[in-house]
Amino acid sequence: MAETKSTKKWYVVRSVSGQENKIKSYIESEITRLNLQDYIENILVPTEKVIQIRNGKKTNKERVYFPGYIMVQASLAGEIPHIIRSINGVIGFLGEVKGGEPVPLRQSEVNRLLGKVDELSVKDENVNIPFTIGETIKVVDGPFNGFNGTVENINEEKRKLEVMVKIFGRKTPLELSYMQVEKV
Repeated sequence: MAETKSTKKWYVVRSVSGQENKIKSYIESEITRLNLQDYIENILVPTEKVIQIRNGKKTNKERVYFPGYIMVQASLAGEIPHIIRSINGVIGFLGEVKGGEPVPLRQSEVNRLLGKVDELSVKDENVNIPFTIGETIKVVDGPFNGFNGTVENINEEKRKLEVMVKIFGRKTPLELSYMQVEKV
C-alpha cells in the first residue's frame, strides 16, 4: 500500500562528511534496486551556491552547507530505516536514541533548510533596490540568520545580493535574496 505524498516526513540521515552526493546516489540506487520508490519521495543534499575567485576569475560552485547530513523525505515503514542505515557511508538518522526511532523534522525546519521564503514576501516584485554596495546588512533568514555582512554586489534581475559574512573569523561570500536580509 503506497502512502500519499503528504504523509511522508523529512528525516536527516547522518553520513560520512565530504561524501554526501556519493552516499545520496548509493541510497537512490538501493531504493530503485529494491523497488521501494513508493516510500522515498525525495533525497536531498542541502547546498548553496558560492562564488570563488581563483586566479582572478569568478567561478560559481555548489557547496554542501551541512557537511555530513542528507535530507530524506520518506515514509519510514518496515525495513526502510534498516535499509538506509545499512548503506555504505551512512552513520544513522539524526535525533534517534541508540536503536530508537528516527525523529522527523518539523515543517518550519524543513522550510528553513529548503530555503523557502514566504510567498507573501515574493509578491512585492517591483521594489526598487533597497541596498547599496558596501552597506552593512543583517541576515534574517536561512542558515546564517543573525550574522552581519557587507553587500559586495547586487544582481537586480535575480533580486539577489552577494554578501560577505564573517563566520568563525573568516570572510565567507553568500548569495542571498533581498528578503533574507535587512539594513542594520
